[in-house]
Amino acid sequence: MTVISAPYEINVDDVFVDLRSVFDVPLFLKYEGVNLAGSVKLKAALEMVLAAERDGTLTPGDVLVESSSGNLGVALSMIAAHRGYGFVCVTDSRCNPASRRLMESFGARVLVISRPDKERGLLGARIDYVQRLVDFDPNYVWLNQYVNPHNWLAHYRSTGPAVAAQFPELDVLFVGAGTTGTLMGCARFFREQRRPVRIVAVDSVGSVTFGGPALTRHIPGLGAGVRPQLLDEGLVDEVVMVPERDTLESCHALARRGFLFGGSTGTVVSGALRWLGGRPRGERLTAVALSPDQGDRYLDTLYDPEWVARHFGAPHTWDTAVPETSAELPQLVTSAG
Repeated sequence: MTVISAPYEINVDDVFVDLRSVFDVPLFLKYEGVNLAGSVKLKAALEMVLAAERDGTLTPGDVLVESSSGNLGVALSMIAAHRGYGFVCVTDSRCNPASRRLMESFGARVLVISRPDKERGLLGARIDYVQRLVDFDPNYVWLNQYVNPHNWLAHYRSTGPAVAAQFPELDVLFVGAGTTGTLMGCARFFREQRRPVRIVAVDSVGSVTFGGPALTRHIPGLGAGVRPQLLDEGLVDEVVMVPERDTLESCHALARRGFLFGGSTGTVVSGALRWLGGRPRGERLTAVALSPDQGDRYLDTLYDPEWVARHFGAPHTWDTAVPETSAELPQLVTSAG
């Protein structure tokens, strides 16, 4: 029997999904959403909070404040609630409604930025607002996931070793790029282990992280309107850019086989499939992709036909054959008399 005293103690780190049953491609997906925060961001959030407590940056009565598109905000709101801190999440209009409600249920205050910075987009506007908050009130503590080394250290200490333990013959690891904390932590681990593992970063088209032009993006999670300060491109072997339409395709293909994953996962899977599809036929590779998030918070967005149609046009490849009107249903019941 397992008995816990803190919600973040529930975190299963050794679940992998064999995606051959979905895409007929030899690819394993490390599922990082088996925790009460529902995403890989729990690791970085807890590491940053504990480090701030150790060095005295975070003390009783303080209020955490952070910029987040959703997943880190949920993790921090849960941790703050348990450890007795206030929490203010500065997000933007792309944040899933379910993520906002979940943060508020933990007692967090959610501030939504709707006007982007002219050059740095919504992310830049969020960061500027957080800076104004901490300048205004000394009780606000900004962990700053965008520069905090404990963001990547969490994955250097846990995620990378967990993958290595399960796949000693690993050839390629696909990691999504947001703040690049997960990417840098895993890349540094395998580099220092001198393991011949190719690190492939997966990013969203419209993100500026790897030098692409800033474009409108609708799906929160991966990608950035400001180049992440944690990023060291020398640790990345290749980069795959994924259009958001492909993210939708992957998410819905997985859902049709019973796996409900989030948008970040759909992007990573799509990027991995694209990369593997370009390899020589018959090449044998051991490939793992990291799944950052669950899909339940995307029910109002990625899995809502009206939202998809509004932002991407009418859905097509994930249409089902289930009849949608009563006229199409078989008449199994007749009226009496």
